[in-house]
Order: sequence, then structure tokens, then C-alpha cells
Amino acid sequence: MNSGIFKSFDGNEIFYREWNFQPEQKNIIMIHRGHEHSERLNDIAQSPQFSKYNIFAFDLRGHGHTKTKTSSIFMDYVRDLDAFAKFLQTKYEVKIQDIFVVANSIGGVVASAWAHDFAPQIAGMALLAPAFRINLIVPLANEMITLGTKLKKGLIIKSYVKSKMLTHDPEQQKAYDTDPLISRSIDAELLIDLAKAGKRMVEDAEAIDTPTLILAAEKDHVVFNKDQKIFHDKLDTDLKHYEVLPNFFHGILFDTGKEMVYDKIVDFAEKCFNKTQRTPSLSPDKFSVKEYQDLQNNVDNNLNFKLQKFSLSKIGKISNGMAIGLKYGFDSGASLDYVYHNQPNGKLGFGKIMDKNYLEAIGWRGIRIRKQHLIQILEEKIQQLKREGRAVKILDIAGGTGNYLFDIKEKYPEAEVVINEFVQANIEIGERVIKNKNYQNIRFTNLDCFDPATYQKLNFEPNITIVSGIFELFGDNEMTSKAVQGIVSISEKNSFVVYTGQPWHPQLKMIAYVLNNHQNKDWIMRRRSQKELDRIFTFNNIQKENMLIDDFGIFTVSSGKLNS
Repeated sequence: MNSGIFKSFDGNEIFYREWNFQPEQKNIIMIHRGHEHSERLNDIAQSPQFSKYNIFAFDLRGHGHTKTKTSSIFMDYVRDLDAFAKFLQTKYEVKIQDIFVVANSIGGVVASAWAHDFAPQIAGMALLAPAFRINLIVPLANEMITLGTKLKKGLIIKSYVKSKMLTHDPEQQKAYDTDPLISRSIDAELLIDLAKAGKRMVEDAEAIDTPTLILAAEKDHVVFNKDQKIFHDKLDTDLKHYEVLPNFFHGILFDTGKEMVYDKIVDFAEKCFNKTQRTPSLSPDKFSVKEYQDLQNNVDNNLNFKLQKFSLSKIGKISNGMAIGLKYGFDSGASLDYVYHNQPNGKLGFGKIMDKNYLEAIGWRGIRIRKQHLIQILEEKIQQLKREGRAVKILDIAGGTGNYLFDIKEKYPEAEVVINEFVQANIEIGERVIKNKNYQNIRFTNLDCFDPATYQKLNFEPNITIVSGIFELFGDNEMTSKAVQGIVSISEKNSFVVYTGQPWHPQLKMIAYVLNNHQNKDWIMRRRSQKELDRIFTFNNIQKENMLIDDFGIFTVSSGKLNS
């Protein structure tokens, strides 16, 4: 066994272990359950069943030998897993398709969220008693804990879980009780965020196509098995298996009969490693298409949504943000500019209060984070081009008013920028900014980004192309692929594409049934899973390199390389 440190997405150091490493072997990443640490996985890592695999594990934030403090944000643990996989690819030359994940309890939710939100092309995963919904025992405990986090920042809760609830094995019980590295408490905000993530995973499991084994414990007093079965049944893969282990407690890897569990994991992992990989295609996710059609057909457009729409039409204009949305469309560049500015304003006093609540909607909060992530990735690519001694040439195929590109122009005035936009009103707003700021080497075009012929008309050879907030407005993958083909046809060799996604949204129905778009029609979006969105780019020989996501799991920003 060897150990070391890797730097995660935010620069923080995470402790990890490695067992059995041989360059040609397949790889297993193991994720320990909450409260524990990677040394607890030593028995399984050194068992004969796993001797032919490279085994990797890391101590979660605030656990074991990782000095980085616990995060209250669940998504940080998902980002850590993604960073660890990238670290293994760099240091150990591990291929992503040669990785299988084994995860217990909270670790199972982390692995599921990685599969859902980041869509890594891993071989598969085994989820052992995944904690999609924790049994908090006390009625209304979730509500009480939520209230507690409002009243006391940094609230810590002592865990009710005892060793006798995890395993029947007396030796394992003693090992758990006497281990000084096992934490006995949990961050309350993290517990609430975990509950939200678990619910999201179960409700949206159709967005996951990773081959998955789920082993549930028959006598699990820590989490509910029902949610695990629902999750399994929804998964978009033919290679999946759900099994309830008779008489097992929650700590499946430490219970009596764990060798049988090892065998089941290895058997399933081998099936995953031997499975033929899918050929990239433009086939849409069936669940997403149905969701889109349901929105078009007003399914579940209830009285609540109708009252909201009526109220918006009658008093919405006293909120400046709502007034802009009603006039130009809530999806318009003008509306997004106002959301980015994030300064509540309105009429009659009450209008400002309405405007503040409007701007604090979770979707708009996510949009502002998406802008930050766009700028972050754009700056990374600009710096890379500058290190290579290349001129920076940026194309945005549907850039609205050009908002975040003006931020880029301020910092990198030498960059040449072309902003294509299909709404003339957005172009007029953007051109006024260009004139007032006296920007040079930046221009707008008014062409159809889904027409491949458009790209030759641009008379431009970009090395960074942005596809942001446009694909979700159109349901057809053939159509979106034509835009990507156009990008590829004019881009420089070794260029980059930066594209945004919306793999999940909690307000999709409200948006469709209450808000109008720039055409004064219902703002209906086709929410593509991250795996489907990535497939469109992979189909056109663009391989994703990196991805950022907000804490809610709503908006993603990815970068990929083309013509390499």
C-alpha cells in the first residue's frame, strides 16, 4: 500500500491510498462511508478477490488523514471525486473507461451524482446501501435540522449510528468503536444538502446510463431501501442489478459474510469491463424527449401555475426584472443582462421587494454562477493560447448582448471577438456597449447558428468557440449537431469549444407555464442530460476535457478540444 496527496478542484489537499498498482490492470476507486476513512478499506483492497485490480481510495474532506476541513456543500465531494479521477489519469495513466467505482452509504450518493452531473465514461459502479434517504428516526427531524442551520451557523450534529447498527461482527464493532480517526458527528448543513442531492438522484436517475450494481442491506436501520430500488429501476442501462442481502446491516463491507459481497462486486465489475462501449450517436434520451413533449402539451399545468401567470401579467411590471422579461422575453439577452447585474429595483416600494425575490430564484442564482464559470474556463483557454504564442480568436454562436464577452474584452483587449446573435434587439444593445466603450476587433453578426453555411459567411477562424444557453431552446439533436459541425469546419487546429448545459432544473414546469420567451411564447426548454449533451460533441469528434457545475446541480460549463 502506498499513500500520497492530490490537489482537488479548489487547490485543497486530499489524502489518498493506492494498493496493488500494476500499469496494465483495471482500476477500482473505493469511496468510504460517512464518518470513516480509507484505511478502513484495507481488508477489501488486499483481499484475494481484488488482487488483480489497482485499488485507489481517498479520505473525504474532514475525514481520516485529509486535513482539508469538512465542506457544508455536498457538490464539493462530487468535485473531489472528479478531481481524483483526473489525478489518476495524469499520475497513473489510468483511462477513464477502465475505472469501476465501489461506494458505500454517503459515498454511494457521491458516486451517483458524479455519474449524473459529470457523466464520466467509467466502466460501472457498485453502490452499497447508498444513502439516498437517511432514516433520521425522529419525526420532522429534517425540518428541525434545517431550522437549526438557520439559527446557528456551522451547526454540528452527533450521529446516532452505533457500531451494532453497522455490522453483526463483534471484531468489526470493536474496530469501529476504538478507531480514533472515525468521526462521531456530521455537519448539519451537509446533511440537509445530502438529502436534497439524494432526492434529486432518485427522481432523475433516468439521466444515468452507467452500469450499476446496487446491494441493499435487509436490516438497514440507517437508510431506506425503497429509494434504492426506485433509483435502480429508473437507470438508463441494460447492465444493472439490484439485490437485497439477507440479514445484512448498513455497513455491508464490514458485516458477516462480506466475502460474498466481494464476489458479487468483482463479478459485476468484470461484466462492466467486458461490456462493449456505446458508439457515440445523436439519439436523444427518451425521458428528456417525453418531458419536453409533456411541457408542450401542458401536462400538469395546474391552478398554481395559472395563478402565477395571471399575477405576473397584472402586477409583474412593478418589478423591473419582470417588466424586462415580459417585454423582451425571460430568455432574452436583455433579461439575462439584468439578472447578471443583480441590483433589485421596482416601483411603489413593493416592486423592489418583488424584484429581489425574483432575482434570488434558484435558476437565476445558477445563471450568475454559470457566467462566473464561463469566464473562468474562457480565461484558462486564453492563457493556454497565450502560452503557445497564439492570437486569441473567440466566436460565440448565440451570444445575446455579449455580456460576459465584454468582461473578457476588458481584461484581454487584444482578443478578436465575433458574436453571432439571432435577435436584432440584443445586437443593438451590444453594439451600443461596443461604441460607448470604444472596443476594437469585436463585432456582431446576425446569422442562423444552426445553418452550417453560416460559418463560412463569418470569414473567421476561431480557436475558442462558445455555445451557451442555446441548445436547450431546441429539441432536435440533428439540428444542434449541425451547429457543432459548422464550428468544427472553420476552427483552427487544436482549438477549444466551451459549452453550457442544463442537466437538471427544479423549476422547469414553472418556467414553461408561467414565463414567456423572446418570441412571446411559453418558455419551454428541452433539458438534456449531461451524457446526452456530451454525446453531441463526442459525435463530432470533440472530447470533453473539463467541466464546472454550480452547487445546485443545475448549470454546467464544459470545455472540449477539436481539430487536434
